[in-house]
Amino acid sequence: MSEGTFLTSLISGGLAGTAVDISLFPLDTIKTRLQSKQGFWASGGFKRIYAGLGPAAVGSAPNAAVFFCTYDSVKRLATGSMGYKETSQVHMAAASAGEVMACLIRVPVEVVKQRRQASAASSSLEIVRNTLKSEGVRGLYRGYLTTVAREIPFSLIQFPLWEFLKRKVADVKGSPTLPWEASLCGSFAGGFSAAVTTPLDVAKTRIMLAAAGSADAKLNTVSMLMVVAKEKGMSGLFAGVTPRVTWISIGGAVFFGVYEKAKSVLAI
Repeated sequence: MSEGTFLTSLISGGLAGTAVDISLFPLDTIKTRLQSKQGFWASGGFKRIYAGLGPAAVGSAPNAAVFFCTYDSVKRLATGSMGYKETSQVHMAAASAGEVMACLIRVPVEVVKQRRQASAASSSLEIVRNTLKSEGVRGLYRGYLTTVAREIPFSLIQFPLWEFLKRKVADVKGSPTLPWEASLCGSFAGGFSAAVTTPLDVAKTRIMLAAAGSADAKLNTVSMLMVVAKEKGMSGLFAGVTPRVTWISIGGAVFFGVYEKAKSVLAI
């Protein structure tokens, strides 16, 4: 990837991620509280709806930028020097690589943000200090594998579906998709992917919110899914599905729309 293309992906991804995370933050808070073990009202209900916005805002741009830089780099490497055609398999591989790298930033941010959303902690810094004191740096990465296990299936559905829809729109029009058309494709792809992967999101949330040293904190993805299913059944596995789908559908439109528009502007 050339320096210019890399910089375009970096800036476009950062702008897209920040736009989504800040504008739709209340929906994310509602989703987190619905998925928490103590339940929606005990986690704060509709109070302090912007609790945790700080870490989300700080981590949003680098998280999205790392993802898109990796995604575009792998896609260009595969279709350029490696000679592969731009297929769904290439998009899946690129998205998976992007998620693994982005989660190095996303997970610590998620841990702090979600604990702020679902607890009465006075500040994000307090959460960071308490986590480092009780668990060390590993505590900030609790749920990393579960997050990757959520994000890769999500991206394996979302990104190939987004690229597929864009190609279909372009074929019907006979010209490349405009940013707002890519935005609508992203909205549908994101909403569908969000609904399908909600149980994995529930498992991630429960593991991240579990008290240090508790049984829940030591569970892996499959074990946590079994615990949730036993406690609350199917409704527990899909807790927060409505705000999650709403948030990611709207977020998908904003995210991909801003990304495509920023790329087109920066490419001029």
